[in-house]
Amino acid sequence: MQEHMEHRAPPTPIGTLIACLALAWPVVAIVQGCGDDSGSTSVDAAQDASVNQDGQVGGDAGQDAQSGSDANAPDSSTPPPDNCAALPAPTGTIVHVSPDKASQLAGIVAQAESETTILLDDGTYDMSGGDSGYRLWFQTPNVTLRGASGNRDAVVLDGGYGTNEIVEITASNITIADLTIQKAYDHPIHVTGTSTADIDGTLIYNVHIIDPGEQGIKINATTENHYADHGRIECSLIELTDAGRSHIRNNCYTGGIDAHLAWGWIVRLNTIRGFWCDSGLSEHGIHMWRMCRDSLIERNRIIDCARAIGFGMSETSSGRDRAYPDNPYSDVGYMDHIDGIIRNNFIHSTISGYDSGIDLWQAHGAQVYHNTVMGPQGGFSAIEWRFDHASAIVKNNLTNLSLLERNGATAEQAGNLDSATSADFVDLAGDDLHLAASSSAVDSGVDLAAGLCDDDIDADPRTGPRDVGADERK
Repeated sequence: MQEHMEHRAPPTPIGTLIACLALAWPVVAIVQGCGDDSGSTSVDAAQDASVNQDGQVGGDAGQDAQSGSDANAPDSSTPPPDNCAALPAPTGTIVHVSPDKASQLAGIVAQAESETTILLDDGTYDMSGGDSGYRLWFQTPNVTLRGASGNRDAVVLDGGYGTNEIVEITASNITIADLTIQKAYDHPIHVTGTSTADIDGTLIYNVHIIDPGEQGIKINATTENHYADHGRIECSLIELTDAGRSHIRNNCYTGGIDAHLAWGWIVRLNTIRGFWCDSGLSEHGIHMWRMCRDSLIERNRIIDCARAIGFGMSETSSGRDRAYPDNPYSDVGYMDHIDGIIRNNFIHSTISGYDSGIDLWQAHGAQVYHNTVMGPQGGFSAIEWRFDHASAIVKNNLTNLSLLERNGATAEQAGNLDSATSADFVDLAGDDLHLAASSSAVDSGVDLAAGLCDDDIDADPRTGPRDVGADERK
């Protein structure tokens, strides 16, 4: 497998340029202090190429709850559903910024002290001027960047493919919310540790990511082996459109969310769509690998992606293993993902380049419950587990494609149905995978222990005999 490494210098220090913001820029409502701009170089490490089902090298590999939406086109008008409530009103220091101050926004972020919320007024912010002046680098913990109106599509950070990364997070408890980020040359959002410390507590909430040049959200460790753990990506829309697809490089090196060496991330209530290419194989809509651990992937809708959800990918170590303090499964050998749950996701794809729905490649201890996976006729697989250190529990999943055991992997299976048709759903063509009353999936599942999957994709409780798939018909 080929290795793709990026070593980027930090943004140019700009503390002296923006000293005493309150005097220089009337757009700033309240600013406390004028500190220095110190930080560490982050590294987008180990952006490894992945391998598709046939062994060919390919690209490294609020929720919109939209019934009847066109999966190939943005639907910016649909707000997050009711279960993606608005964030609480900001407290602490509040800084207001307007679109005409886009060139100063990186400085405002650099100078923000802990407990600061930067509120962006509605409009488009031109962030295309390059990383040295336009990358928003969060190095101070407990800082928030969010749209002031709460309407994510009314605040647009537009990289114009001129800035590699628009948001870089190297501090704990950073929140990015209620805005759109589009057209980064590489990653619209990149989360990583620092040269000296781990970080945790990242929240990406009600964010619309459009047309990344590489992965929409990248999570990884630094070369000094400091990690980004226990973050959440919720109630967001991440998509690659036909217009953006022409900007993808390096044999379809793209995907929705890509995490390496990350522990305890939650990805839920998102819509991810359109990650495929005419040539090459896209990474997954959600991909947790290179020794990620305890990932929770639930209640997402993944539409027209070549591969939807992946735990693991590589059969063997890249040489950058993570030593977890409790050393789980010490007798197993290399694990590309450790434990974790994938449950209550709608996955639907009609594209000719579809490969698979849920991949468990060298994923040890994975649990896969109550997902609905509908692929095109002739698609390779719905759910598969692969390589000899992979072990999984796969129960109550509904699909029209095969569940595959490959290359010595093992799985405990029960309650799965692999013969679904469009008649099983309210509106399959419109990406509505809720069950029709006549579906054979109704009341056909097996019981699960309490706490494993007690409700469905809509948070409706599973009562009586369980329905198979992500929807529990009321």
